[in-house]
Amino acid sequence: QVQLVQSGGGSVETGGSLILACEVSGFTYEKYSCITWFREPSEKEGEAVAAIYPADGDTYYSDSVKGRFAVSQDSAKSTIYLRMSTMTPEDTARYYCALGRGVPKNWWDRRSWFSFWGLGTLVNVSS
Repeated sequence: QVQLVQSGGGSVETGGSLILACEVSGFTYEKYSCITWFREPSEKEGEAVAAIYPADGDTYYSDSVKGRFAVSQDSAKSTIYLRMSTMTPEDTARYYCALGRGVPKNWWDRRSWFSFWGLGTLVNVSS
């Protein structure tokens, strides 16, 4: 049974940093397996913000977080991290990690490719 267990998040002031973690179990990575972090603000459309392909370590970022967020994996590739820095109130959202199989590398941000999702974790950035 595939499980994605999220941890981290919480509240931070503008300019601060947070780390989210996504522990993946019950799944064997393949070449185009992909873990993407999506976020859902309460009053705006959601977006994919960062992704990693565990097999080769390739990473991708949305323009809204590029240079501020970093996605990585531990040596066992069982936990995926999203390190968020220089945060602003616009980063306030519920963040989800999601796992997809056979995801083309230019489609890392397309929800339709992702079958397994974490439960989400709230991130709040105060001004």
